[in-house]
Amino acid sequence: MAATDPFALFAEWMALAEASEINDPDAMALATSTPDGRPSVRMVLMRRHGPDGFGFFTNLDSRKGREIAANPWGALCIHWKSIRKQVRAEGRLVQVSDADADDYFASRSRTSRIGAHASDQSRPLASREAFLARVEEVKARFEDRDVPRPPHWSGFRLVPDRIEFWEDVEFRLHNRRLFERQGDGGWSEGLLYP
Repeated sequence: MAATDPFALFAEWMALAEASEINDPDAMALATSTPDGRPSVRMVLMRRHGPDGFGFFTNLDSRKGREIAANPWGALCIHWKSIRKQVRAEGRLVQVSDADADDYFASRSRTSRIGAHASDQSRPLASREAFLARVEEVKARFEDRDVPRPPHWSGFRLVPDRIEFWEDVEFRLHNRRLFERQGDGGWSEGLLYP
């Protein structure tokens, strides 16, 4: 029996979450690790999903960007409390094309684009006032023109080799489905004990 398409199943669950999750149904915990193997996790917004993976955008000089450059393997977890489901995925993190980064950057609000120029993400900050002053400087610099994507800002796709779908079932008799990528690019599907 052929495996279900995990990305089609993800799209179904995402649609359910978008209809019922109060805030940010696209929020996901992204785990990376330092070059010496120390794990690091944070919440990011998933801005793309489909057969090419799960996408997000960031400052390449941020802690996560530096960790990905040193070790391109990651994991993510998306939990939708409102529908009592979660998805976990593990795989390689691949930088998106400049065209994809440009396209997404252009879709952001002007203030968010200005913030991408003003922020040295994850670096020490002397004061909130110092950051807000930098935001004002960037606003002035781009006052009468479009705000281009800075060279240190791009995105990544987590290209999974494992995807687990978890559904909450009464009395902790949860349903867990595991998809694993095969050598031919297809997927195998199996169940896990709760």
